[in-house]
Amino acid sequence: MKNKNITHSLVVKSTKVVKQLFFASAFILLFSACSSDDGGGSDNKSDYYFRASVDGRKIDFRTAKFQGGGNDNRLEMIILGGFDGPHPTKAGEVMPPSLDFEIWRLGGNITAGTYSTPAEQEMIARYAIQTDNGTILYNTAIGDDLFTVKIESISEAGIKGTFSGTVRNVSTGHTISITEGAFNLPHDEIVNP
Repeated sequence: MKNKNITHSLVVKSTKVVKQLFFASAFILLFSACSSDDGGGSDNKSDYYFRASVDGRKIDFRTAKFQGGGNDNRLEMIILGGFDGPHPTKAGEVMPPSLDFEIWRLGGNITAGTYSTPAEQEMIARYAIQTDNGTILYNTAIGDDLFTVKIESISEAGIKGTFSGTVRNVSTGHTISITEGAFNLPHDEIVNP
């Protein structure tokens, strides 16, 4: 009985943490997604990108952003994310799907290296599909789905690396494969391909 109570307590605790992380990430992405860029074309191409194949479909994510922070000049948390298309321009249109991941090391420091779920307990990846009826969320919060981020370089100036893995819809069990993920993003600046 004691093991059952401990397991239940861990599930409740991890559910609360996941919800807090999701809402914090959603707030950061939505708040920071405001831009004076009207999505118009430009001949100025940037070396910055956030891209991946989602179930085999190659995507260059828009409104991509890297944010990180911490104490004593450390990066104790990082969040990277972007949207699969332009933001709505008319009332009633839904947001495009989004992909993001975050890593937390409170009291520590996130450096160049490899980070994977489920070993990294304070790491989560999400793919969210917006519909007229709400959000269909796929993530790494439950189960043993592997999602790996390899950070080649990271600093207050920016981050570069690769990622791949699987995210799962907790309600249906359906999975989405994310492959060929790559990022090169400046710190705290919105990037559009």
